[in-house]
Amino acid sequence: MRAGGWVYIMANRYRGTIYIGVTRSLPHRTMQHRDGTGSKFTSRYGCDQLVFAENYNTIEEAIARETQIKKWNRNWKIRLIEEQNPEWKDRFDELV
Repeated sequence: MRAGGWVYIMANRYRGTIYIGVTRSLPHRTMQHRDGTGSKFTSRYGCDQLVFAENYNTIEEAIARETQIKKWNRNWKIRLIEEQNPEWKDRFDELV
């Protein structure tokens, strides 16, 4: 795992509810979402599948990218996910 920061997207199912976040430790943060302690939103909507992740050299770059993506419309966000993960598979196991 590289240092810096990560922008990631959690989902509850294929083309379902999505949550966009930023973190320094993607495995740790993903586990928080999976066990229901990551955020109230992901817990409420069952967003426990890591469907997208981008790594950046600094946390500041990751925060800037997260802010940019959050302003996009839903179709753009879906396209971003599907460019990297067309089947919306949970990519958590790729982290360890």
